[in-house]
Amino acid sequence: MHINQASLTAIVDSLRIDRRDIIDYVNEACDLVEALDPGIEALLPEPGRRARLISEAEALRRRYPDPGARPPLYGALVAVKDIFHVSGFTTRAGSKVPAELIMGTEAACVSLLRDAGALVLGKSVTTEFAYFAPGPTRNPHNRDHTPGGSSSGSAAAVAAGFAPLALGTQTVGSVIRPAAFCGVVGFKPTLHRIPSRGLVHFSRSVDHVGLFTQDVTGMRLAAGVLCQAWRSDPEVVPAAVPGAALKAPALPVLGVPEGPYLEQTEPEALACFEGQLDGLEAAGCTIKRIPMFADIERINRLHSNMVYAEFAREHRQIRAQYGHLLKPRTAEMAEAGMKV
Repeated sequence: MHINQASLTAIVDSLRIDRRDIIDYVNEACDLVEALDPGIEALLPEPGRRARLISEAEALRRRYPDPGARPPLYGALVAVKDIFHVSGFTTRAGSKVPAELIMGTEAACVSLLRDAGALVLGKSVTTEFAYFAPGPTRNPHNRDHTPGGSSSGSAAAVAAGFAPLALGTQTVGSVIRPAAFCGVVGFKPTLHRIPSRGLVHFSRSVDHVGLFTQDVTGMRLAAGVLCQAWRSDPEVVPAAVPGAALKAPALPVLGVPEGPYLEQTEPEALACFEGQLDGLEAAGCTIKRIPMFADIERINRLHSNMVYAEFAREHRQIRAQYGHLLKPRTAEMAEAGMKV
């Protein structure tokens, strides 16, 4: 359930053929943000947001007057996690350290979205440097609950219907966790499938760029724009079989890691997960339980050591000069990284 419906495909389909006026769409989104975001805080404040977006929407319409020539994400609003550099915006990475220490050129994935016709609604709140120290964002479904992190603002912005698409990152669970908490679709593709250039890194070895939408159809549209060598599900028999009829792809076989890995889960979450598996089996998917990750405690320890060390190396100047401005959990992690 979403607070306000914001299907990426429905919005783009209507904007591309002028069934929905792009300026009206921008104004409606800004109205929603102004009405609801003071209580959710998914987006960073931006004076003049509405005027900027109207100007950009008008420029986009002038650039593509022919509906048949409009790009795949024409007019769609996107929220961008505040660890991506975006031209015209300051990057703070959820921190109080001087912004000039982390400034950079626009992220490649943001440029790809803009080239595809998307408009940047604004920067979305992140935990500090995409670690655990939370920002102010609340869960749109229950403002007494967490939206999950680290891509908290991105997931909340999509759940609230401010934007039909948002960019996030994941080093451990920072896309799929807030997506689950906020009831939206989160997609973490393979490492570097979406380019990470222009990102304020936590850990270069495992930082993934990910996406949020309200539905799977919208996710497929966005992934087709951003993911390198993206292919839709095959729907035809190979050409080597002459005269073969078209056929739909088989439903997937899904592997579930049994044992210590899943046993880390809290009982309520595990019960919910098992319910989802039952639903997938009822829909025709095959579920295979596979014993694996018996040494998950060791894997977790090695992973933590690696990302902490990479963070400490990546931001050594910040730690040395402005460590006192870091939130306690971030500072502790940086200190731990120096000892690995």
